[in-house]
Order: sequence, then C-alpha cells, then structure tokens
Amino acid sequence: MAYEKPISIKEAIASIQEQEYILPAIQREFVWNTKQIELLFDSILRDYPISTFLFWKVKAEDIQKFKFYRFLPYYHERDKKHNEPVQLSSDKDRFAILDGQQRLTSLYLGINGSYAYKLSRYNWKSNHAFPIRHLYLNLLSEAKGSELQYDFRFLSSDELKKFKELHPGSYHWFKVGDIINFSDFPDIFKYIAEHSLMDTSKFSTEQTKFASDTLSKLFQYINQKELINFYLEKSTELDKVLHIFIRVNSGGTKLSYSDLLLSIATAQWKDKDARDIIHKFVDQINAIDPGFNVNKDLVLKSCLVLTDIKDIKFKVDNFSSENMSLIESDWDNIAKALNIAVQLIASFGFNGKTLTAYNAIIPIAYFIKKNNLGDELLHSSNQLENRKLIKEWLVRALLKRVFGGTPDNLYPTYRNIISDNLGQFPLEQLIDKYKGTNKSLSFDEETIDHLLNTQYGSAFAYMLLSLVYPLNHNYKFHQDHIHPKKYFKHRKLIELGIADKERRDDYLNSYNSIGNLQLIQETENLEKNATPFQDWVFSNYKGEELTNYKNMHFIPLNNDLSMDTFLEFYQSRRETLKVKLLQVLNVKENQVVTDETQLEIIEEETE
Repeated sequence: MAYEKPISIKEAIASIQEQEYILPAIQREFVWNTKQIELLFDSILRDYPISTFLFWKVKAEDIQKFKFYRFLPYYHERDKKHNEPVQLSSDKDRFAILDGQQRLTSLYLGINGSYAYKLSRYNWKSNHAFPIRHLYLNLLSEAKGSELQYDFRFLSSDELKKFKELHPGSYHWFKVGDIINFSDFPDIFKYIAEHSLMDTSKFSTEQTKFASDTLSKLFQYINQKELINFYLEKSTELDKVLHIFIRVNSGGTKLSYSDLLLSIATAQWKDKDARDIIHKFVDQINAIDPGFNVNKDLVLKSCLVLTDIKDIKFKVDNFSSENMSLIESDWDNIAKALNIAVQLIASFGFNGKTLTAYNAIIPIAYFIKKNNLGDELLHSSNQLENRKLIKEWLVRALLKRVFGGTPDNLYPTYRNIISDNLGQFPLEQLIDKYKGTNKSLSFDEETIDHLLNTQYGSAFAYMLLSLVYPLNHNYKFHQDHIHPKKYFKHRKLIELGIADKERRDDYLNSYNSIGNLQLIQETENLEKNATPFQDWVFSNYKGEELTNYKNMHFIPLNNDLSMDTFLEFYQSRRETLKVKLLQVLNVKENQVVTDETQLEIIEEETE
C-alpha cells in the first residue's frame, strides 16, 4: 500500500463531483451531524490534522465487478439520508473511499451541498420542519462560548435574515462554498471591497483585520494547501479490500458492528442491493401504524434466525458468502414474515413506546415463516387461537423481560420448539421449557402483586391492562385514570373534604397505579377528559349499560364512585384485577416460585 502525494480539498471536491471518487458498497451511510461538520472546518482553519484517508484504486476494467454509490449531494433528514447507487462507465479508473467517507462527505456538503435537519416544533410530515441550511463563516469575529475558534454555522435563509435584522455590524456571513470560485488573492480583496468590510465607519479595526485574515486563510486551506493525505490500495481482490476495510473501521466507535455486517452483506449479495433493500424495509415497517422503531440490527439478526443458520451471533464469519447467498435467496420470505409480525403486534395495540423489547418480534416472525402464514394470521377466524396465543406469549415475554440483555441463546431453542409444533403457536411448550430459569414465562402471585404497582404511562401498564381487556383492535386505546389525576393533590383533596393527611397520602400513593387505570377508546378518553368520574359515568351510562360498563372495566358494582370512597374503590378493583390476572396467567393463588431469579421485583418508572 503506497502513500500518495496529497491533494487540496478543492481537488477532492472536484473529484467527487466528477464521480472519480466514489463509495464502495461496503461503506456505511453518512451519520455526521452539523456540529461535527462545523468542528471539522474549524480544525482545518486552525491547522489541526484531520487524519489520513484510505483510497482503493479500482481499474477501469474492474468497475463493473463491484457495486458503488455516489456521495450525497445534499442531506435531508427525512427525504435524503441514503446514498444512491452510481452507474459508471468503464472508461477510466476510479477511487473508492475505504476510510474517510464521513470527513469527505462533510467537506462536500459544507462546500457544495446543504444540510436539512428537523426543527422540534414542527410535524415530521411538514416541509417547513426541514429548512435547507448551507455552511457559513462569520468574517467579523471568532466564535463565542463554544469549542470552535472560527464561527462556522449551518444557517437557513430565515436565520440569515434574522441575523441582519437583530445584529447589524456584528456578523457578516460568508457562504463557505463560494470560496471555490476564488482563483487568487485579488478575488479576496475584491470581495472585501464589494462588501465594505474595510469601511472603518461601519466596522472596527479588529473586525476588518479579522475579515481579511479569515477569508485569506479559508482560501488557502480549501483551495491551495494539500491537506488530503491518503494511502492508496491497488488490490483487485475484494476479500483483501474487505479485510482492510474491517481492520480500519471496526475499532472504537468508528463503525457499528451492524453497519459493518450490512456492508459485508451488500458486497456479497449478487442480484439485490442489500443496503438499499434493508434500509427501505426498515422505513416501511416503522411506518406501520401507529409507528415503530425497528432498526437494521434487528433485521440482520432476523435474517440469520429465520434462515435457520446455525450460529446467529453477530460475527463476520457468520456473514460468509454461503450464508449471504442463502439470505438473499430467502429475503422475500423473511421480509414478508417480519412485516406481518409487526402488523400483528400493532393490531394488539403496541407501538414504538409500548413494545419494550424489539427482539421479541423475531420468534413471531419465525413462526409465521415456518408455517408459511400470510395476511390470514391478521384477519382470519381460523387463526384466532394463534393470535390469542401469540399475544399472551408476547405480553408474558415483555413483562418478564426475557429478551433483555443478549438473547442469542434463546433463538435456537425457540426455533426448535416452533419447528416441532407446526400449526399452532407453542405457548404451553415454551412456558414448560423455561420454567424455573431466568428466562421463565411463568408468573407467581408475588410477581403479580408487584406488577399491580406499575405506574401510569409505563409500557408495562398497557401490557397488563391488555391482558384483561377484550380489545377491539380496530380502535386506538389510551391508558386513562378512572378517577382523574387532577384531583390528586393535597389542595384539591382538602377542597373535596378529605381532611386527614394520612388518608390523603394513601390517595396520592394509589391513584397512579393499575387499580385506577383503564383502557378506553381514544375518542371516549377525549370526551371524558378530567370530568369527575362519578359525574361522567352516571351521565353517560344508565341501567344495563352502566352495569356492562362497570363489568368491562372491573369497576366495583356497589361503590358510589365518589372521591370520598376512592380508597375502597381502588382496593376492590385492584383485587379484582389480581384475580383476573391470576386466571389469565394460569397462576394458582398463593403459588410462589422458589427460584430466586423469579422473585425479582419489577420496578416501573413513574409518570
């Protein structure tokens, strides 16, 4: 591997534009944020080293053997995060970037492109949420109150206008990309004169000197100085290049292991573009209503599990050409099973917040694929029992946190049990297999008592309630305080006549947990709002409808539902829910599991 003559940043930008510099399929995608880019440009102007680069020379005759991507011409957090494949002619040699893609892309975006990230106050679907920002440098002063010496910032057109209105004379923002058009120092003096930056009636002596020095330095460091130092690998053997890439990118936090493995898969798939397909698939399943946060790690792990590859650990050896070929040929079935699994979980009422262990998707997808199930699992009456069994297993697994940590040891056993019990989801067999272990799906009375202390807003509160509610999943359901939380403050309780402080403390310790929580339809919850429960329920339900409502929500029939009798209401409903959970989870009252791993107290976050 040879150390080559360095080049200027301007030359590197030109090579990217001409697609002389390209990205190999094994490269991960761009991940730097605007602060990192600004810091890079500040380092350049401060004459700090920006590390060496590693290029791979791909001969013209070998171009068609490999898959390459173009650099991002601009970055948009919603619409333009993924690099596009590039179609190259075989008329000249190219240079693929093995190490330094983040830095080169940052230079390219800062000089020749733009960066649009989401503003917090806007909806994700709104185009106004993503103003286009270009990189600017303040020519009048150093950065204030930051780790930067030079004031580089990505600014939108609206922000530029506000600076001119609110800070006249304090900022002069120079668009960094314009420096490429300067051919020599006279262009700098011309710019300074045209913008009156030497006018001492407008600017101080320090400001005019700083403007001249800073613009001159930017010109030198971007256009003239040869700052891009790089090694050049000339091998035509992909295996060698791959191992070099692994060696330079797997250390520290430069590259996540899943990024690396996806890169390897991308390089080894023959007919499909693994990176493009998997990224688009992740976006697709995360868009399933009401929204999820599946990542590529889970999809890659699913590929190993669902194709029955023996060793499913994230190791380079498991991403061999043989395994990648198997995954590529089976991808459509893998994607179908994962898609249906996420749709099914969504139909149970789970979302990105309440699905607390995404790895639990994988056994469900394996069951779907192994039984060659399609959309009928979601809707058909013939699959009703499977839906019930899968939902109970999922809730058990999530409540017992069996997928916490690294669950790789679970998958082979789950695969064997599912394969040996085709047709029906093997809930009973899975419960029996792990009984008495730290991956147990079984419950005891003590654990249920602790679960009943789960607080409002917790994902586990939704899970517990979903076990006892016969939900119609055509509707969205909310966790709701039966007796509204607005009344559970000392001042409010005193106004309601609860004079004893100890009794008020009991109110405050109880209202936010399962005994005072229910699942109701979204529209009904909005109507109920913070109306006193006694007023709301008696004005909306009469006679038999009232009795049915109370039974459906496990509300004591003989309680008058006033705030004065809240503690009696709470205790009675808590006991009713406990009996129901004991029944649903097949726990005999007073049953205690002696294995110490089963006695872990489940502590949930408060609201």
